[in-house]
Amino acid sequence: MSLNNVFAAQGTTVFTVMSALAVEHGAINLGQGFPDVDGPEDIRRAAAERLIEGPNQYPPMMGIPELRQAVARHNKRFYGLDYDWQSEIIVTSGATEALSDCIMALLNPGDEAIVLEPFYDCYLPQIEQTGATVKAVSLEPPDWTVPQDTLEAAFSERTKLVVLNSPMNPASKVFGREELAVIAGLLEKYDAYAVCDEVYEHLTFDGRRHVPLAALPGMRERCLRIGSAGKTFSLTGWKVGYISGPEALVNVVAKAHQFVTFTTCPALQYGVALGLEQEDGYFDALSSELEGKRDFLRQTLEGIGLPVLACEGTYFMTADIGRFGFNGSDYDFCRHITENAKVAAVPMSVFYHPASKSKPNTLVRFCFCKRDDVMAEAASRLNAFFG
Repeated sequence: MSLNNVFAAQGTTVFTVMSALAVEHGAINLGQGFPDVDGPEDIRRAAAERLIEGPNQYPPMMGIPELRQAVARHNKRFYGLDYDWQSEIIVTSGATEALSDCIMALLNPGDEAIVLEPFYDCYLPQIEQTGATVKAVSLEPPDWTVPQDTLEAAFSERTKLVVLNSPMNPASKVFGREELAVIAGLLEKYDAYAVCDEVYEHLTFDGRRHVPLAALPGMRERCLRIGSAGKTFSLTGWKVGYISGPEALVNVVAKAHQFVTFTTCPALQYGVALGLEQEDGYFDALSSELEGKRDFLRQTLEGIGLPVLACEGTYFMTADIGRFGFNGSDYDFCRHITENAKVAAVPMSVFYHPASKSKPNTLVRFCFCKRDDVMAEAASRLNAFFG
């Protein structure tokens, strides 16, 4: 008896493979993207106290009022976006669930969804599971520019949505207003929607500020905007996400959500509600600290002869091994340095559609959201091996 075609065909993720290889060889794991320190103590303490005090029963399906109100205030405070906390905001068990809820709510078999590659790995199976078709448009390195003619050519009367990730994992790109305006124009022209994966919204560098697509004229009613406590507060294990969008869309997304997880741990929701009320200084310090780590990794990689691509946000950096003289693929290189230099990275080719004609073979992704001493040791190992 056959199983589900989409998920039965999935292999083990490269993150699992490279992380296991890192453990096997005692390597520092700069492949999988998670911080190695926990987030602010006041947020964790608030959640811990709520866990003891309770209640620990089902909270409201849409999320506790305190967190939905905090998300609404956060949207208004940083982006000038007004959402009704009661009907236009949903709390989810992580951003991956939020993506799944939005995609299931919007797509039908026969629809088309456009993704910009390189893309986060869950987009493809989540879309294909609905019976919709993925049309991938490759951004152009080294600056990851949007090929406007190619993008428009991907649209058709069957296009239902675009999945937009900004700041972008793994390309570390922050979309500017001009590029967003091009996407907005195409959404209006083809009467399509956007699922906006904005989990790295506060991790931007060099004075850049994240601009939500929903903030552009005419886009609020076409966008579902996704945020994540895991990325904003370095609490990836909490798996608390939130969706903001127009009531007409959120109403259907909520119906998908109720049959996926239904709700999310109430104590963690209280902690995140407190976190979203942090002063501006917290969010500024978060991006500033990561910017320093980015600069350290860039100096390290360039020092051993690896050119790096632009890194405008997130906590990932892409290096080009094309002129390094390595005889092998990006996957081979990542295996090589994990086993021999004792530092793990992941190949960028895994973030492309299997049928993509633009899949690179010389780009690798490093993660820099690690403690300074860990980053220093990784630099020492790379210098020792390649120096």
